[in-house]
Amino acid sequence: MQNFRNIKSEIRILAFDDGPFKKDNKSTILVGAVFRGGHFMDGVLKRDITVDGADAEKEIVAVVRQMKFKDVRVIMLDGITFAGFNSVNIKDIYKEIKLPVIVVLRRKPDFDEFKKAISKLPHAEQRLACVDAAGEIYWVTVGKSRLAFQCAGIKSGDAGKIVAEACTRAAYPEPLRAAHLIAGGIVLGESSGRA
Repeated sequence: MQNFRNIKSEIRILAFDDGPFKKDNKSTILVGAVFRGGHFMDGVLKRDITVDGADAEKEIVAVVRQMKFKDVRVIMLDGITFAGFNSVNIKDIYKEIKLPVIVVLRRKPDFDEFKKAISKLPHAEQRLACVDAAGEIYWVTVGKSRLAFQCAGIKSGDAGKIVAEACTRAAYPEPLRAAHLIAGGIVLGESSGRA
């Protein structure tokens, strides 16, 4: 587990979100935005992932190992599923790359509905293990809003501080907001919708 003595306002964060896709699409993109806290973007990374597949975790690990940004201190994810139900195990990501992982959620998921949907897909046991590995849900107050988060490889108090520190322009972490907008812009030609 990473120990943070103090959390700087420009802590390097690599945030991932996926691009939009249609039902008949076989793949979409996964975009990583490298940020200094919630202030400045230093880079963008891109991979292709399979819709409802099982390769998002592998691609996140691969992009982190190959990237030139060696001062990243934290991985931030918009949920644990990408491209539909392409689930990631945040504990396994932490074990592989030795960087803490913070999953940000707009609201507490309906785990019963989620598990029911996953049970109908191939690799259901692996996907369910990802849900369990994400662990306890914590909350952090950002302005007048509350954000839910889960974490691996970092104390929940430190993770909450990093989430709050990254919310510089909205009640949502700027690195995730940027990854979302970039992914939408690449796929659709123009970013749209709420980040």
